[in-house]
Order: sequence, then structure tokens, then C-alpha cells
Amino acid sequence: MLLNMNELLKVANEHNFAVPAFNIGTGQILNGVMDTCEKLQAPVILAIHPSELEFQGDSFLQMCIDRANKSKVPVCIHLDHSGWEPIVRAIRAGFTSVMIDASHLPFEENIAATKKVCELAHPLGVSVEGELGTIGTTDGDTEGGTDEIIYTKPEDAVRFVEETGCDTLAIAIGTAHGIYPEGMKPELKQDLLSEIKSKVSVPLVLHGGSGNKDSEIAEAVKRGVNKINISSDIKDAFYQRLRITLQDKKVREPFELYPESVKAMQEVCEQKIKLFNDDDKVKYYELSKMI
Repeated sequence: MLLNMNELLKVANEHNFAVPAFNIGTGQILNGVMDTCEKLQAPVILAIHPSELEFQGDSFLQMCIDRANKSKVPVCIHLDHSGWEPIVRAIRAGFTSVMIDASHLPFEENIAATKKVCELAHPLGVSVEGELGTIGTTDGDTEGGTDEIIYTKPEDAVRFVEETGCDTLAIAIGTAHGIYPEGMKPELKQDLLSEIKSKVSVPLVLHGGSGNKDSEIAEAVKRGVNKINISSDIKDAFYQRLRITLQDKKVREPFELYPESVKAMQEVCEQKIKLFNDDDKVKYYELSKMI
């Protein structure tokens, strides 16, 4: 069942779990993620980065919408880190949620840019995610970020949510996009998370958690994070296994190439879903009232 982010995360916020936002990117990953979520009765966010949308084309979105509409699992289709023009395209194409990433701008400009997107999206039933503070980046990452993490200030978060009207807020508490290199030991500022959670009413989002310890992520969920982005972990599992398959020079058919990669990715998906306490949560959604 296709929902917007407001409808999806309202329930997660009430019942203290986090919904994974899996960056899907290809049809194989889309179907693998959806099959896993249906098996585990886990609500899900299908996240598509603007670069992925440009690569796949708008017709790929129609595939996502069709899969969501035919599923009994609550699904939100979300445009990841983006600017104004891709957001307009995404809303026209049928996304139910968009993220405006203006966190690199000065605070006042970030507010103005996010508010402008909310004014466009909200009358159309599309949810908006804003970002305050900066997420770190690692070598080889394509999702954006900065070399230096600028942590979200609780007082800024309050003003940002009030003035923009955003539906969800991505905060910076110590994560970085991508697979962390050996020797890099990220650590989340859990007390900062708790303080922000106590001051703002909208669901909080965690980006770039691929390399953090499971215990840290589980604690962040307990403290109130309701959406966690996962991209590098599932793609790494998928393509590392594909490299093994490709060593057999005789294999060339897609239905021969991809099944083992999908299985490897699904193992990671299942682990993340359970870590986020997202499994068996469909029961909390009164889907009949959302149709």
C-alpha cells in the first residue's frame, strides 16, 4: 500500500521503531527488498537518489508504484538528497515523499529553501524531509556529505521545524555516508539525539549509518529515530556476490546472474529490519482507513 512519509512514520513514532529507507536503484534490488519486507511484515521506504532516477528513468518509478500498490505492506516512495528541479520532477512523476538537502547553505537559506519545497509539496499530499547539520562522507561515496560533520543544534532544530513546516528532519549526530574505511571509528552522540527528540515533534531521520555498530543504531532507535537510510550496505552485499558469479565466464543470462546477489542483499535487509525493530509492524497500520 502506497503512503506518504507522514502516514508511514506517524505510526513508527507512536510505536518507537524505525523504518528502513533502502536505496533501491535497480529492479533486482527493488524486488529483493519488497520480497523481504513482505516476508517480515515490515513497513518500508523505497528511496531513490536523483542520480539513480536519472539513470533508470521515470518509468522505473512506475514499477515501484505498481509494486507498492499491489503490496499489503505500507510503502513510501522517497526522493533522496535533492534540490529544487529534481524535486519538481519527482512530484510530477508520482513520488510520495521528497528530501530537500539544503544543509550546506547558511541556516536562514536552508530554512527558506525547505519552506519553499513544503509550500509546493504539501497541497499535493507529498511529504518533505529537511536536513539540519551535515553528514560526513567517505571515499567513493556518491550521496554527498562533507569532510567535517557539523552537529545539529537542538535550538536550531526547533526553529527549523517551526518555520519550514517540514514533516521529517534528518539530523547530524556523527554518521557519514558510505562504507567506513578501516580505522575510522564513528560514534553517535546519543545524548544530543535525545535532546533534539525532546524538543521537536516531527520524526527524526538518521543518514549514513552503514558503518556504525549495531548497538549504536539500536540505541538510536530506542531514543527516537524513526527513519534510517541504508544504501551502501545492501549494494555492497549485492555487487560483491555478483563479482563472484561473474567469474564463471559462461553465465550471461540475467536470471542466472542475479539470484545469488539478491539473496546476499536480502540477508542484509533482514538484519537491518530486525535491528530497527521494524519487523511485524504492519499490524499497527489501519490500512483500510488509509485507502
